[in-house]
Amino acid sequence: MKYKIRFNKTRGMPNRGSLDHVWRVFEGGKEYLCKNIVMKNSSWGEIDENGVDWNICCEGSLSIDKETSTITIS
Repeated sequence: MKYKIRFNKTRGMPNRGSLDHVWRVFEGGKEYLCKNIVMKNSSWGEIDENGVDWNICCEGSLSIDKETSTITIS
């Protein structure tokens, strides 16, 4: 699976996580907000389909530690 990771510019707003939820992780059509990200694989940058925002991208499997709000992609 390909994942796209972006800084959460709307953190702290309603339904956008707390001020500590600084990362947005996209998996297909699904979005996760988290405080921490661990990537255990190669990554690359690419501009989004609108040509506005940059993403860090990687491929792998996603796991979520809800207690620490950490997403790990390996």
